[in-house]
Amino acid sequence: MTVDIKRGQDVYKDAGENVIFATLNLKREDLDGDREVIQDFTDMSKSIINSMRIRDPKEHLAVAWGFSSNAWDYLFPKAPKPAELETFQEIKGPKYTAVSTPGDIFLHVRANSEAITYEIMDQFMKILRPIVTVEDETHGFRYIEGRAIIGFIDGTENPAGVESMDYTLIDDDQDPEFANGSYAFAQKYIHNMDAWDDLKTEDQEKAIGRHKFNDRELDDDEKLPNAHNVASKDEEGGVEHKIVRMNVPFADPAKNNKGTYFIGYSKTFSITKRMLTNMFTQSDRLLDFSTPVTGNLFFIPSVDTMDKIAEGEY
Repeated sequence: MTVDIKRGQDVYKDAGENVIFATLNLKREDLDGDREVIQDFTDMSKSIINSMRIRDPKEHLAVAWGFSSNAWDYLFPKAPKPAELETFQEIKGPKYTAVSTPGDIFLHVRANSEAITYEIMDQFMKILRPIVTVEDETHGFRYIEGRAIIGFIDGTENPAGVESMDYTLIDDDQDPEFANGSYAFAQKYIHNMDAWDDLKTEDQEKAIGRHKFNDRELDDDEKLPNAHNVASKDEEGGVEHKIVRMNVPFADPAKNNKGTYFIGYSKTFSITKRMLTNMFTQSDRLLDFSTPVTGNLFFIPSVDTMDKIAEGEY
């Protein structure tokens, strides 16, 4: 059971100072033409990223991108397929639904400055734009003290740093053809911040399961039964399973449009799916203030898989 972090994309815990998420749909007008553009993009994206890192290493540029199940079937119908790459199906709970939305290609770019995220995304889209339409583009930011936009410190239970890639990269004995790839589940939430802010701090803490100021976990008898840090756990088989979660705030303050873009990277989608199922079937208290408006699963290819795509081997 081994992974090689040098062969994976940037699927570790680093939310970044400035972030762009983009979900694109293939126009599907010309398969051969689409495949050619994807091959060019796969090849050129590496040099675009490397060039920017040389030009400004202090920016800490990190990039991950990948394909949905439908895109994989369309672009590479004769190729093997990642074992857990599937079309995300909506999860209906008693009160709320985790929606499933379209998307073929997913881009996740983060860096210290917005100028760098713009430059990378602009260069990417100059290659991809002729064959895609944009399903969603979201610009996120690091909030004060790294907190989620709802005011709580985010991600303290995550595996840390590059070591987190042990949780996100596919093992070479798990799915050898796609070792060092990853699964990314992307979900965009809109918050009713007026209602959330009307809650007393202690009621917010009961809803999340943590103290707001210092992030210390509440005792079990202090939490709501459907507190977020209870409902969002996966304890299949009596063991807590982890993924790498990144909650990125976004907002249009003048429009009072505020939300969180959730991205979860994992070596196996089944863990993420169980977490989502728990959240929605248990009516996670946070969902009373948070509406999911997107939901899609993507496979993030390794360097080796990208090389095969670029060479037309798939």
